[in-house]
Amino acid sequence: MEPSLKKPKKSARDRLLEAATGLFYNEGIAAAGIDRIVEKAGVAKKSLYNNFSSKAELVTTYIEFRHAEWLDLYRNRVEQVSTPKDKILSVFLAYQDHAEFAYEHGFRGCGLLNAAAELPADAPGRAAVRRHKEQVEDILRNHLTDYLKGNAEQAAQWATLFSFLLEGAMSRAGLEGQSNRLVQAREMAVKMMESQ
Repeated sequence: MEPSLKKPKKSARDRLLEAATGLFYNEGIAAAGIDRIVEKAGVAKKSLYNNFSSKAELVTTYIEFRHAEWLDLYRNRVEQVSTPKDKILSVFLAYQDHAEFAYEHGFRGCGLLNAAAELPADAPGRAAVRRHKEQVEDILRNHLTDYLKGNAEQAAQWATLFSFLLEGAMSRAGLEGQSNRLVQAREMAVKMMESQ
């Protein structure tokens, strides 16, 4: 008989972040109060303040978690390809993977932009969202520079355009609850690159 393997119990911090992630994405940051988060996490309220100084810190941690989650989707895609064109398309495919994730209550668009829309202009969480979006554009620009054989000016212009294309497609995909708009955005990017 094989010994039973028990999974290690998640820490209170991990359970709080997991609960907040689900509630923030499904219902919004304002609607997800501290009491609901600790109840869903199955921890005492004191555990929240032992791990996060405030709800604002929990929100920023959530945004950083979602950023890391997207980077993992991107890395999984980009590691499978070798050409500059395919590396560019891996960004689009990571967005599509994000939209096709099995969300508890369906896809509602970019969790980062949804969060940013609820936060004051000077909130640390909004700055974290901005850093994520800038990093995605930097990734695109680097791949486009390779694709365009070092033409940095054109690569920067296309990176901005592709970022806008992705964000618009993500917004529409969120409204429609499916990834079709992201497939269309990728196809548009391919046509643009092939017309070069």
